[in-house]
Amino acid sequence: GSGLVAFAAATGVMPLDMPESVLVRFKGKMQPGITLRDLVHAIPLYAIKQGLLTVEKKGKKNIFSGRILEIEGLPDLKVEQAFELTDASAERSAAGCTIKLNKEPIIEYLNSNIVLLKWMIAEGYGDRRTLERRIQGMEKWLANPELLEADADAEYAAVIDIDLADIKEPILCAPNDPDDARPLSAVQGEKIDEVFIGSCMTNIGHFRAAGKLLDAHKGQLPTRLWVAPPTRMDAAQLTEEGYYSVFGKSGARIEIPGCSLCMGNQARVADGATVVSTSTRNFPNRLGTGANVFLASAELAAVAALIGKLPTPEEYQTYVAQVDKTAVDTYRYLNFNQLSQYTEKADGVIFQTAV
Repeated sequence: GSGLVAFAAATGVMPLDMPESVLVRFKGKMQPGITLRDLVHAIPLYAIKQGLLTVEKKGKKNIFSGRILEIEGLPDLKVEQAFELTDASAERSAAGCTIKLNKEPIIEYLNSNIVLLKWMIAEGYGDRRTLERRIQGMEKWLANPELLEADADAEYAAVIDIDLADIKEPILCAPNDPDDARPLSAVQGEKIDEVFIGSCMTNIGHFRAAGKLLDAHKGQLPTRLWVAPPTRMDAAQLTEEGYYSVFGKSGARIEIPGCSLCMGNQARVADGATVVSTSTRNFPNRLGTGANVFLASAELAAVAALIGKLPTPEEYQTYVAQVDKTAVDTYRYLNFNQLSQYTEKADGVIFQTAV
């Protein structure tokens, strides 16, 4: 923080304490209708069950605070999916987060990212030298890919084991605390006024899933729906695939790509509204004055937008089964090295900095 920076400026040294780690270990197979966002919320839920986290502010316990959150048991996730889990470590008050992945998804992601960065150079985006150095660093790693791993005898401040077979319904975080994780059955039936699908906790697959549910819906939505893809690349691809037209026909307010409502200093929901949001956090008054905000997956948020309330687990599964029929198409990620609109410009980039 700023205090440490000031100390370093005054003394020429900066103390750095090595934080402890908390291991979250998943096992088993994800159940039908369960999403990665539900696993994000399973972490605080299981910590509460083990007495490692409390929601009550007085005498609050938080095993994650100031520690490194290490996640294992999901080695085949795409990097875009892994971001969803690691992003939320900030809401745990963790000092940082690692997730153990196999090399293959990381290699896939970096090959895609190299093309994106070259496209950015061709578009005149950002500092060319910085982007070139970043590309060179990625290419160097790809030539000899090695990953950091925990020592076999590593010690942890706590270990939280989560069996995916036990998670049979969505998990939300209730108003207005990202630590207050609850199963859907505990909050079902709550009337919803507004729904926000966006922020860095989302990826393009979430918007396709929401779009498919909206496209099958007939009539006017009983809620106010906000849609904000996280990046301009997502927005461009969703437009090309026709999803922006679906969002528009449903009456959704389509925000420019980026943070939108999640920042809390741009657009706002109505005063006192009850909201389902895919954003990172639901602190009091952040999305709107007096708003009561549930945090949930994009899939659950879309269902809430359609029916104007939090569904029962059974209602939720009925809707999500429609998305699961085309899951391979829905949850495709942006591999820029396979998209001609990016590769054609990237192929013409000639580096100007020495290797």
